[in-house]
Amino acid sequence: MDSGLYAAYTGLMARTQALDTAANNLANAGTSGFRAQRDYFRGVMVDSAANGNALLGSQVGSSVNGFGVLGGNRLDLSQGEIASTGNPLDVALRGDGFFAVQAGTTVMYTRDGAFSRSATGVLQTAQGEAVLDPKGKAITIPSGAVTISPDGSVSVATANGSAIVGQIGVFDFADKSVLHAESNGRISAEPGAKPVLAAASIEQGAVEGANEDAVHGTMQLVLVQRQAEMMQKALSVFNNDFDKTAAEELSRV
Repeated sequence: MDSGLYAAYTGLMARTQALDTAANNLANAGTSGFRAQRDYFRGVMVDSAANGNALLGSQVGSSVNGFGVLGGNRLDLSQGEIASTGNPLDVALRGDGFFAVQAGTTVMYTRDGAFSRSATGVLQTAQGEAVLDPKGKAITIPSGAVTISPDGSVSVATANGSAIVGQIGVFDFADKSVLHAESNGRISAEPGAKPVLAAASIEQGAVEGANEDAVHGTMQLVLVQRQAEMMQKALSVFNNDFDKTAAEELSRV
């Protein structure tokens, strides 16, 4: 059997999966702090190779293993564009790291610094999640003019000057492979992964945009879609060729 069939098959599989990634990146191009996902590839039989699968010794196994399929997605942690908002509770990160937020019973991470003050004075995200300090506690901000320093210290103006009422925590992970994209631009860490305090600088009155722009995202989506269509056409050619061969050979039996 022609090994080109396996090349077309694995190519179509990879491009179909990559379409989902490209579409998600484009859909979130306007989401503050969004981190795009990038595809990486591996041999389709690499997992079986580790297990000593007997198929690898066959012609089929060798043919399939010669072509790459989508191995998964990795987060692109490059810096997004920072835009001024004028809101004193909005903050943007310059450098590596994430804000920690309390999403129900789970701590999630984000680069989206569009914060506000709740009715009870808690610093929160647009989804109502409490923003955490370096010790993992919620930050309560009393009424008054707010100043946020580059190290995350939050000060509020008082009759006697200003007083520090808390500090916004910025966290990072030595092993970035433990991070996974979630909805609303949130990022989760694998169980057992321990965050460390990061040295990123905080800019008040600004938010960081996504690190995927609409133009690049659209071009990538179109490119992957065309590649998937080409692989689909290639599979059709092989199928037609096999049908013709089968018809010719069976008629001689």
